[in-house]
Amino acid sequence: MFEAIARIPEEELKRRQDSVRHHLQAVAPQAGGILVFSRLNIYYLTGTFGQGVLWLPLDGEPVLLIRKGVNRARLEAGIRHILPYKSYSELPGLCADTGSPFTPTLAAVMAGLTWQLGTMLAAKLKDFAIVPGDHAVALAKMVKSEFELDILRRCGDKHHRCLHDILPTMIRPGMTEREIAHKAWESFFNEGHMGILRMQAHDEEAFLGHVSAGDSGNYPSGFNGPLGLRGEHPASALMGNVHKIWRTGEPLMLDIGFQLEGYHTDKTQAYFAGPDTSIPDDIRRAHDFCIELQDWMCATAKPGVTPEELYLHCLDEAERQGFAEGFMGLDENQVPFVGHGIGLTIDEFPPIAKGFTQPLEQGMVIALEPKQGIRGVAMVGVENTFEITADGCRCISGDKYDMVPVE
Repeated sequence: MFEAIARIPEEELKRRQDSVRHHLQAVAPQAGGILVFSRLNIYYLTGTFGQGVLWLPLDGEPVLLIRKGVNRARLEAGIRHILPYKSYSELPGLCADTGSPFTPTLAAVMAGLTWQLGTMLAAKLKDFAIVPGDHAVALAKMVKSEFELDILRRCGDKHHRCLHDILPTMIRPGMTEREIAHKAWESFFNEGHMGILRMQAHDEEAFLGHVSAGDSGNYPSGFNGPLGLRGEHPASALMGNVHKIWRTGEPLMLDIGFQLEGYHTDKTQAYFAGPDTSIPDDIRRAHDFCIELQDWMCATAKPGVTPEELYLHCLDEAERQGFAEGFMGLDENQVPFVGHGIGLTIDEFPPIAKGFTQPLEQGMVIALEPKQGIRGVAMVGVENTFEITADGCRCISGDKYDMVPVE
């Protein structure tokens, strides 16, 4: 009686599955297939946000085993074998019955399981060897198809329109960070934001993002990013604080993500409470330095260039131009990267950081976020989302990076 509200084309799902299979042969050559547990990765490979486990063999058809929501999965998923199960001990028999039996060695996306469930899985499947296969899925997700890129481009366009064009008409100095956060949500929802941001890192959370006025930008933070924030409360150190007012003469940083059809773009927009002519020289110079680094990375980030090259150049320039203190965060807030991959989660592979030497490829989407902390004042800088094309890199989240004055 029901129809799926949306479906990923079967040829797109087949491309993703084959990409995981290809990478699995390098990541875990002894494995004959991979078990996928995270609901988001199940969505990536089947088209449904299923609660259960996907068996993707190197040879044979994938099998989706569902604990709850079999009927919804059958509406949405673009695969043939979708079965209910109650215990991990049932998995080998169910998969064998479909003609896609388990192999002696299985890879697993281990980040999709708690320690408790991983221990239970190993006990229930004691006749099989289980090896890590996480990186095979990360590498497959790293390079986007035209189907995915179309969503990301539309997402980035809406993101820029909200933060650069719409929100400055809705906020003013004298508002609290919390009031600004609510206005940001209003503009985002009006433009089609789907109401959730997803993080890949274990136990990391995101809700809207960071709203940081003045010295909130350097407030101690446990979030793995350079921009500090007071946040709502120690139990939810996200969005903006009800007691922190954005005062005349202060920068305001909004580092908040947009999500459309499951895909994210990341963007940081800087504002200044007052006319453009009143922006102090130290703030303007630091912000311009970050734009300069972003522009250089965009011009340089072509297929064949490594994330490490981008990161090390930025560190060298920060040292050379006198910005080493506070680059990518002050004190404990400083982070060892200048960007990250992005897609179905905010923090996808690869980090733009030292040690990441796998070259960039056409179809990758990365967020570049050079930021500069100014002690006792604020943090300034930029972040935008970029698509790696055959002949270079282009921004998909807007083309205006200056601090926006708001009076």
